[in-house]
Amino acid sequence: MERFGGPMNETMVVTVGEVVWDCFPDRKVLGGAPLNVAYHLSSLGHDVLAVSRIGDDQLGRATLAKFRELNVSTAGVQIDAELQTGQVTVSFDQDNEPKFDIVAPAAWDAIEPIKALSEIADRPFSLVFGTLAQRDRRSRDAIVQLQDKASYRFYDVNLRPPYTIRELVLNSLVKADTVKVNEKELCILGNWCGLAAEMDRKKIAGNLIKQFGLEALVVTEGAGGAWIIVEGNYYQADAEPITIADTVGAGDAFFAALIHGKIQNRPWAQCLKEANRRGGYVASQAGATPKIPYS
Repeated sequence: MERFGGPMNETMVVTVGEVVWDCFPDRKVLGGAPLNVAYHLSSLGHDVLAVSRIGDDQLGRATLAKFRELNVSTAGVQIDAELQTGQVTVSFDQDNEPKFDIVAPAAWDAIEPIKALSEIADRPFSLVFGTLAQRDRRSRDAIVQLQDKASYRFYDVNLRPPYTIRELVLNSLVKADTVKVNEKELCILGNWCGLAAEMDRKKIAGNLIKQFGLEALVVTEGAGGAWIIVEGNYYQADAEPITIADTVGAGDAFFAALIHGKIQNRPWAQCLKEANRRGGYVASQAGATPKIPYS
């Protein structure tokens, strides 16, 4: 049976980037991919450090309280004396897909690499990062330094125009080992890399893997499930049948479960199935970090 290449012996997973309050019409919910992924990995039994930065304000204090409630360590959370804790206004289109109005600047734009690296010390780690947190040079520099120290790098492209520009994304692909995109992002990357728009999606993915030296590229297709190409092999898994509440954080839950499978050296087909299960469950609940009723 085909399995992930090479065992991974890291004792820690580091997630880095934005921690924000998602402001819905009727409530505020703490989110941001680094926290969402950290929460799910922690619930799966991993030693996780979520690296971000918050303001010395009311939302910042609420952030620390929420971290503790979710059983996620606050050791990687930096406090900024001037910039405010991040906020995002969330609305939904006719297809129930979320739209985001991201406040700038925010404290997570100024992550300090020295503080982040001091928390890690000499421990081996895998890194989970995205694109949005690289919109400011300060946090971008911190992420690059973490990339250089990490023994394995998981990259969720997660485009959020106008902050996720072509140059940042392509530079991140060079640094990555396993990459996650949705079907729209796959086509955008293909266009940026000069691949024909009418090209089969699997061929686009294969070309990107070759061009950037990736180990694996996973593509999510919502109700269509997900698929992955690794070492020339293709694996696909159907989506879980669910009733959608909101899709915020579902992709983060999916990626966390896939990362868990990678670290556990599980078969790809099993990893995709479990990733779809966790992502589907989160999409069926309100908010990005619901209690998971299974391990």
